[in-house]
Amino acid sequence: MSTPADALHPTRRGRLFAAVAGAVVLFLAASSVPSPLYVVYQAQWGFSASTLTAIFAVYVLFLLASLLVVGGLSDHVGRRPVLAVALAVQTVAVVLFLLAGNVTMLLLARAVQGAATGAAITAMAATLVDLRPERAGLANAVTPLVGLALGALGCGLLVEYAPAPTRLVYGVLLAGFAVVAVVLALLPETASRRAGALASLRPRVRIPSGLRTEVLAIVPTLAASWALGGLYLSLGPSVVVELFGLRSHLVGGIVVTLLCGVGALSAVAVFRRTPETLLAPAGGLLAIGTLVTLGALVLDSPPAAAGGTVIAGVGFGAASLACFGTLARIAAPETRGELMAVAYVVAYLAFSLPAVAAGVATVQVGLRPVAEVYGLVVVVLGMSAVVARALVLRTRRRGARP
Repeated sequence: MSTPADALHPTRRGRLFAAVAGAVVLFLAASSVPSPLYVVYQAQWGFSASTLTAIFAVYVLFLLASLLVVGGLSDHVGRRPVLAVALAVQTVAVVLFLLAGNVTMLLLARAVQGAATGAAITAMAATLVDLRPERAGLANAVTPLVGLALGALGCGLLVEYAPAPTRLVYGVLLAGFAVVAVVLALLPETASRRAGALASLRPRVRIPSGLRTEVLAIVPTLAASWALGGLYLSLGPSVVVELFGLRSHLVGGIVVTLLCGVGALSAVAVFRRTPETLLAPAGGLLAIGTLVTLGALVLDSPPAAAGGTVIAGVGFGAASLACFGTLARIAAPETRGELMAVAYVVAYLAFSLPAVAAGVATVQVGLRPVAEVYGLVVVVLGMSAVVARALVLRTRRRGARP
């Protein structure tokens, strides 16, 4: 089926594809920037671990609400209007962070940021498929990982070595979003408008007809990988400081960067592989890497924890390519936003529910046992992805027999 993007010259389409991919990186970087800053905010304002959990939870709550309400809207009104509103709301969120002087302002900023990110990521993911379907799987796999890695590492560097740690990083983000505004002004509409915009705002998670089998096949791997991401972004910096005794803010950012950066490189390295063939290996690597990291906690060995993180990062990247590569292949032009919304709802539920439970439990029983149990949950999810893939293959073989 022809789309407005098909009429663009290939060279221009390639440049726009790269620009939109860069915008995805910036949006995801903004979402991970607060992670290394939480320790600074706690020291300045003296709030508890339960308050920190609330700050994390409110972001995910508003992001999920945004996914459920406007996740499929760009399939009806076009990509540009949704992206324009999301960019404006994200800019407001960054200004709120810049002005934040207490927990209430921080909660408000995270809520607004969650709403903006939920609206943007589905529309941008669909735009990438509109522009370059053959490359969109890799881009949608790599750009979130690169964004999370750069946001955590860049913020860690600024917190450790630059002045005004809770201000400067948000000024940098504002400059970046000004560039995104220019990109958006130059971006032509890549999707055809169609009726049903108001009906699409009704909160729901719907897999387009005929795609349920293929979408459900990637759910275990998608859940395992994003649950691991939630572990590192929510507890990673605290584990580094409290359990390994490494006090540098930069190290806290490096933990997230190691996982996501290795993941991005791994996705590029295995790009030529068929996405489906990566589902089981990705789940196995996620489980093995997390087990190694848990062993490092027991042995109090930061180098072993780094090694486990690298192994898990390879699985993270393979899982991301397997899932988003499959989605890019099966998504029809008129349902791309809706399908990406389904994927991100699953991903952020896996990302957030264990992390919120861990934050609550940390107050009651302490960080170490919570980190160990959380890690075991990721191991179980990773192995479930391996088992699920084996069952799918066995069912196919049975169906192929005469």
